[in-house]
Amino acid sequence: QVQLVESGGGLVQAGGSLRLSCAASGGSFSSIGMGWFRQAPGKVREFVAVLNWSGGSTYYADSLKGRFTISRDNAKNTVYLQMNSLKPEDTAVYYCAAFMGGTYYSTTNYPYWGQGTQVTVSS
Repeated sequence: QVQLVESGGGLVQAGGSLRLSCAASGGSFSSIGMGWFRQAPGKVREFVAVLNWSGGSTYYADSLKGRFTISRDNAKNTVYLQMNSLKPEDTAVYYCAAFMGGTYYSTTNYPYWGQGTQVTVSS
């Protein structure tokens, strides 16, 4: 059973930073990479960033470029999302998910998901 477990969420003031972690464990699966999505109350789940295992290429939502950084630690089977200069509109539940290829911003290409971690940014 594949498990993705997010951690690192919490309450932070606007302008602050958080680093989210996503640890993969359990059964083996072949993925192209790992992505992060977020979902605010009453809104659809939206793409944040993805990291491809091959070559380490990364892609970000245009609105988040320069503030968010996705990275990995192969030894720990962990992917990180460093979030800087946080804004109240970044408040959401953040999910990591295994990317199987195709359009990287579409949730349909991510069959395995973590349970999510809450990020709340106060003004």
